[in-house]
Amino acid sequence: MSSEAVPPNTVQPAALDAVDVKIVQLLTADGRMTNAELAARLGVAPSTAHARLRSLVDRGVITGFHASVDERKLGAGLQAVIGVSLRPSARRESIVAFAERVRTLPQVIQVFFLGGDDDFLLHIAVADSSQMREFVLEHLSAQSSVASTRTSIVFDYHRNAVAASFL
Repeated sequence: MSSEAVPPNTVQPAALDAVDVKIVQLLTADGRMTNAELAARLGVAPSTAHARLRSLVDRGVITGFHASVDERKLGAGLQAVIGVSLRPSARRESIVAFAERVRTLPQVIQVFFLGGDDDFLLHIAVADSSQMREFVLEHLSAQSSVASTRTSIVFDYHRNAVAASFL
């Protein structure tokens, strides 16, 4: 393998110029911004803003537009991060099955597949401690592939707009 070859499954960072970076920053702060407002904030024509945004989407830099929801207003004010370790037998199959299963649960906000002590971290929101207990017992501990769980209650939650240091 030459020194310039890219290992398989490696994601290369997208080449972003100053306009691309500004688009990402603006839309991260306000994903509902109109194209006309985006163009005005960038100092470019609306057609240019639209083409640049389309390019960011096509290149996979922007992967979607999402609403930020206050779970408390939906009656799910208790959040937790749960570390899940799976049993060593049939790892690949149990990892895939577990991930597919938990992604469909309405209590789950985010799923992280990890390397380290835990195989997964689940960010969940429920109404109260009894629902938390029910979630862990019914959806995690009851699965034969789950070896252990660690639940950490979230006291406060803030999502950074963009955590990448290059922006």
